[in-house]
Amino acid sequence: MQAIPTITLKNGDRVPALGQGTWNMGESAARAADEVRALQHGIDLGMTLIDTAEMYGDGGAEKVVGKAIAGRRDDVYLVSKVLPFNASRAGTVKACEASLKRLHVERIDLYLLHWRGTHPFSATIEAMETLIDQGKIGAWGVSNLDNDDMHELLALDNGANVQVNQVLYNLSRRGIEFDLQPYCAQQGVAIMAYSPIEQGRILKEAALVAVAKRHGVTPAQVALAWTLRHPGVISIPKASTVQHVQDNRACLDLRLDAADLAGLDKAFAPPKKRRPLEML
Repeated sequence: MQAIPTITLKNGDRVPALGQGTWNMGESAARAADEVRALQHGIDLGMTLIDTAEMYGDGGAEKVVGKAIAGRRDDVYLVSKVLPFNASRAGTVKACEASLKRLHVERIDLYLLHWRGTHPFSATIEAMETLIDQGKIGAWGVSNLDNDDMHELLALDNGANVQVNQVLYNLSRRGIEFDLQPYCAQQGVAIMAYSPIEQGRILKEAALVAVAKRHGVTPAQVALAWTLRHPGVISIPKASTVQHVQDNRACLDLRLDAADLAGLDKAFAPPKKRRPLEML
């Protein structure tokens, strides 16, 4: 089994390039036990970065994560997010404290602004820095910020402390490659790719199926391997079953060659001009 490559963030934290997402988890009591087992199996396989948010399942996903990491908190790099309407100076601190309770932890390793809202970046940054000083978070980042937003953020006091921009990125959503991804790389901000297989919608595309058949793998594994083809990208697929986790982990055993990448570029063209940031 191929080792999971790591990415070093600006603050020195080393994180696995392949983690685990939790979007749509925590919404059903009947599925909770399977979701906990899936996350635990992912940790066993080295996928120790777990991404969640107060929005997911209205806090339910954080509760699932809390159960999954009970007794092994030190093995996990924990990421959560504050909703934009909570992201005021006081609201960010309050939201973080509520997330800590649901997760049953004393510290979130990386806390993200989920997307831009009406509260000024300066207020959110001030709250994030306060949370770091209080030991409630280790670092902070953002999600769903476009290139102009990132320029604005980085120009503010302590704005350069942003570690990650979590954005929609997969074969069918390549707009960030034109300007946002290069700018983030220049600034030392890692890209975290959510929905790396486009929630399954791209898996029947002929080019993707052809590459998968050539390598004897699944289209989903090809799509995941593609997101990880360049350093500086963290991919966070969601898996609700143990088997699905194992399938995701196996994407690292796949090496896409020049012919594979050319075929995928032909089917999923890279951007030739700036595109607005896409979101799901």
